[in-house]
Amino acid sequence: MDTKHCAVDGYVDALPTPGPRGTATFDLIIRPADADTTAPDAPDTVLVCSTGNPRITELLLTGIQLGDLLRVIGTLVQPDDSAAPGRLTVDALEVLAAAPILDSREPVFDRYGPYVVIFNADGAAVPVFLASGEWVGEATSADLIGPLIDAYENGGTR
Repeated sequence: MDTKHCAVDGYVDALPTPGPRGTATFDLIIRPADADTTAPDAPDTVLVCSTGNPRITELLLTGIQLGDLLRVIGTLVQPDDSAAPGRLTVDALEVLAAAPILDSREPVFDRYGPYVVIFNADGAAVPVFLASGEWVGEATSADLIGPLIDAYENGGTR
């Protein structure tokens, strides 16, 4: 295992969750630094973060929301298996930018690798496209986006 002290900027991907003995865990999405030259369907990096610092834990559990841009500083452990996500023990945290408050009446576009989805407050159905514009299908709810994409990738929906 490779270990180093570093600072990383990334977006909160899932709400932080409390852990045992006053700890908190969260995932950070890190976009490539050279996003303009990176392929559009290049995957983002997911970094699993945790902290036992009471001040940081309280901030994570009460003041952080999805999409916030954070700078975290701590000790990164990269497992020997390159497919496994790195784990960062957070010693310091700074909120660089709060996620924008969205108008719930406006559609929201989100991207999952090469897939683009449209969330709309007017209905539960979620249209899914490839970034190229090719129609994938419509999930009847947000929970069914993953199965729809799986079916598409396996030739079930075209």
